[in-house]
Amino acid sequence: MDWFISLEPEDQEFVKQLVLASGSLKQLAKIYQVSYPTVRVRLDRVIQKIKLIEQNKGNSFESKVMQMVIDEKLSLESAKEIITNFKPCGDKSSM
Repeated sequence: MDWFISLEPEDQEFVKQLVLASGSLKQLAKIYQVSYPTVRVRLDRVIQKIKLIEQNKGNSFESKVMQMVIDEKLSLESAKEIITNFKPCGDKSSM
């Protein structure tokens, strides 16, 4: 379960609350006092993070840049440009 350890603490807590709520997003929305769509967006982001961690094991330059896209700190277009122009020579992974 390396993916779980690689998540941010707030995402780990979100996953924990989801399990304790028996997977009910409606219940999770009540716990966090937000709307169902807000919980759904958060869950989708966590899913993206897990997929990225599993795909790249969270260690590559590319995965760190793409994590910034998932966290909405960077646009996808900017991420692609950064990866294309600044990818370390030794990093053989691809997008």
